[in-house]
Amino acid sequence: MKVVSAVLFLGIFWSQEWEPVLSDSIIHIGAIFDESARKDDEVFRMAVADLNLNNEILETEKITISVEFVDGNNPFQAVQEACELMNRGILALISSVGCMSAGSLQSLADAMHIPHLFIQRAPAGTPRSSCPLVSRGRQDDYTLFVRPPVYLNDVILQVVSEYSWQKFIIFYDQEYDIRGIQDFLDKTSQQGMDVSLQKVESNINMMITSMFRTMRVEELHRYRDTLRRAVLFMSPVTAKAFITEVVETNLMAFDCHWIIINEEISDQDVQELVMKSIGRLTLIRQTFPLPQNTSQRCVKHNHRINTSLCDPKDPKAQTLEITNRYIYDTVLLLANTFHRKLEDRKWHSMASLTCIRKNSKPWQGGRPMLDNVKKSGVSGLTGFLEFTDNGTNPNIYFEILGTNYGEDRGRGVSKLATWDPVHGLNGTLTDRKLENNMRGVVLRVVTVLEEPFVMVSENVLGKPKKYQGYSIDVLDSLSNYLGFKYEIYVAPDHKYGSQQSDGVWNGLMGELVAKRADVGLSALTITPERESAVDFTTRYMDYSVGVLLRKAERTVDMFACLAPFDLSLWACIAGTVLLVGILVYLLNWLNPPRLPMGAVSSTTFYNSMWFVYGSFVQQGGEVPYTTLATRMMMGVWWLFALIVISSYTANLAAFLTITRIENSIQSLQDLSKQTELPYGTVLDSAVYEQVRSKAMNPFERDPMYSQMWRMINRTGGADNNVDESKEGIRKVKYGRFAFVWDAAVLEYMAINDEDCSFYTVGSNAPDRGYGFAMQHGSPYRDIFSQRILELQQNGDMDILKLKWWPRDSPCDLYSTVHTKHRGSALDIHSFAGVFCVLAAGVVLSCVIAMVETWWTRRKGSRVPSKETQADGTSARQPEPCPHQHDTPNDIPLTTLRTAPSTHYAQSPACCDIPHALIVQHTFQPNNDPSQPPPKMTMTTFTTPPATSRLYP
Repeated sequence: MKVVSAVLFLGIFWSQEWEPVLSDSIIHIGAIFDESARKDDEVFRMAVADLNLNNEILETEKITISVEFVDGNNPFQAVQEACELMNRGILALISSVGCMSAGSLQSLADAMHIPHLFIQRAPAGTPRSSCPLVSRGRQDDYTLFVRPPVYLNDVILQVVSEYSWQKFIIFYDQEYDIRGIQDFLDKTSQQGMDVSLQKVESNINMMITSMFRTMRVEELHRYRDTLRRAVLFMSPVTAKAFITEVVETNLMAFDCHWIIINEEISDQDVQELVMKSIGRLTLIRQTFPLPQNTSQRCVKHNHRINTSLCDPKDPKAQTLEITNRYIYDTVLLLANTFHRKLEDRKWHSMASLTCIRKNSKPWQGGRPMLDNVKKSGVSGLTGFLEFTDNGTNPNIYFEILGTNYGEDRGRGVSKLATWDPVHGLNGTLTDRKLENNMRGVVLRVVTVLEEPFVMVSENVLGKPKKYQGYSIDVLDSLSNYLGFKYEIYVAPDHKYGSQQSDGVWNGLMGELVAKRADVGLSALTITPERESAVDFTTRYMDYSVGVLLRKAERTVDMFACLAPFDLSLWACIAGTVLLVGILVYLLNWLNPPRLPMGAVSSTTFYNSMWFVYGSFVQQGGEVPYTTLATRMMMGVWWLFALIVISSYTANLAAFLTITRIENSIQSLQDLSKQTELPYGTVLDSAVYEQVRSKAMNPFERDPMYSQMWRMINRTGGADNNVDESKEGIRKVKYGRFAFVWDAAVLEYMAINDEDCSFYTVGSNAPDRGYGFAMQHGSPYRDIFSQRILELQQNGDMDILKLKWWPRDSPCDLYSTVHTKHRGSALDIHSFAGVFCVLAAGVVLSCVIAMVETWWTRRKGSRVPSKETQADGTSARQPEPCPHQHDTPNDIPLTTLRTAPSTHYAQSPACCDIPHALIVQHTFQPNNDPSQPPPKMTMTTFTTPPATSRLYP
């Protein structure tokens, strides 16, 4: 019984399926669909059934069909099935396949003159790419493109330009032909946009896991920042799976903005995508115009469309694909074409062709039939379907849907704009909420006191504290422009915050992570570790590491006059004076000088030393030296003295007017190379972590930071590090310490120090910046960043900066010593040593004078009085001189005549003159005229160095 029923069912099905074909019907349409598009076949049969029930179009004629399914990637199979359909006799061929099979069908239709209505179908619901086959606009072109050309490149280019995107990433699934966006990539490159490409594999979870396994932390942070702006060219199914994964892995934040573009996005897909995503989402899809009058949505001219397809509220209509709509409208267009052919009575018999034979002729009625199809136009599910002269459908419309930033999933979707090839973008994509509509919003701001970024300006008991500083000024500028208000408080532990061993953040960062604050500001730097927990705006000021040091004190040197020469040089000069004095004495002792008659001189060692010293200080000497050797020696000595005195004078002027005190630490490298001066930073701060990471990271190990880390981490960091920056500044001011901290903070402290006792050194290349920290996924990040960029571009940020870091500061940040702001006049301290030497000389001279006076008086008490000397004059005989010559030199004076005298010269007491050459003249008178003339005898004596009395 079951077998009989099955045979009966097959017989009925066979009669319904093939009876129209075998009957005398003159309207026969062939169709080739992709084997994965069974719904195309369903809508195609539904359209034929609707038209066969409409007697106004085909009157008594009925449409018969033949449908074949092919593999979209097998062009040979598509051609084989098309030949089979032509052999059965068809008036037109409808195909819904991919580009690969469509090219072969186009060639076959052109050869056999069969009108071919091609409906491009993208594989697996991915966005379409332009097919290589294009309408050539010639007489032998029999393919009509039912779906409009691919305008995705034009739409997405205008959208990203409207959003002012300059850097974003494009994700595409493995089914998408990347060649479809080549034109878009070329145009973005010409406009200077930075566009990255990444293919999304079928196993999305494995792809993301592999990225986490292969990328370093810094690379993941940069990759996460890249994901803030993304364009997705993928099917809705892949897009939903991909968004789910990136949200669960924390790669997509609340401030991200993603664009999904695909013609095939249904209303249900839109709701699911919005539910799965966070941040801002923009969707671009193809839309079809609907009549304002709901009663006319299903009535198109002389045809009524099936309600299940035209009613938007019908579940079946909501799941219709774009190809389904175009298939229905294609059948409706052919039916209207056949209707005009029947009215004109210019009907041609169906084509019964054999493609395999070489001598097979094309269908004679193909050209008239094609021309009638081109001239036709019909309103259907896709709007108005018509063709241009080159065989393309010009009517296409896109709608752009979007959500606002928000933390709640499932936000409402609004229609932002539309796009069409004629008018372009119709509407604005600017989010009004992000422009200037934060009025009424009160933000809770957490901070850490750090001069000059945040400081307490007013602290009245019973009233909220008021704050001032550079960061406060920037926040006020944002508040005045955007219209929000804020409440500010200091972090409970007064720390910026770091991640503890249990993964919990403390300090300012902990307040944001725990969502107790909306915004965090201070001298807060943007680091990868912090960005993993919170979001940062764009930097509003560059950051670099600096060192605060105390300037060298100007010490009082009483002997600054001795500074031009080194101590060793002074010793050499003193030794040279002594040596030259000895040489002069020896030269004169070995070869006594010849003195003129009557001259009395002394060549003692004392006089030689005095003469050498006097000539050295350019005061001259009183002892004449007549020997050649002595004069040669003195000439060289005078030349030596001239050079030494000139050099001393020049260097003394330079040393007393120019400060030569220099500090050896002029950079971070200098600081790291020395170990005498201890240095450190704030424990567990960003600077501390930066030095530690660069010193300990085996891939980025820096020798300079390694040396710094050894000093900073000495004894676990307890000795050289401080808990607050103010403590480090105090250690610099009152001790031997160098403080490593934010260069901006250190410059402010050096500028505003009362004593101008600080100077700073640091690196000129900033490696990061200061930014406002916000909760992870904060909707305010982009608007804050945008306004900060505007402040930087119009120069307002520089004006705010000059308020706290003025250029005309009274303190010099880079001088290592205290400087004067007037002419460098010499003061008493510079010549204190000279006055001390003079005072010592005066005192010593007075002491010597007192000693000499005492000695003279003591010796004078032993000398007899003048009366005693007068009484004993005749009796006193001269004492023999120990240096008197045994034989006096008698010089006869033959020409000298003198009167006789009764007085005779007495030999002087030669010993009374200290170490002198004494000449004695003796005259012997002769009273006898018969005797020879009188003689004068000259006798010389040399006295010992002892001191004796002189007789009158």
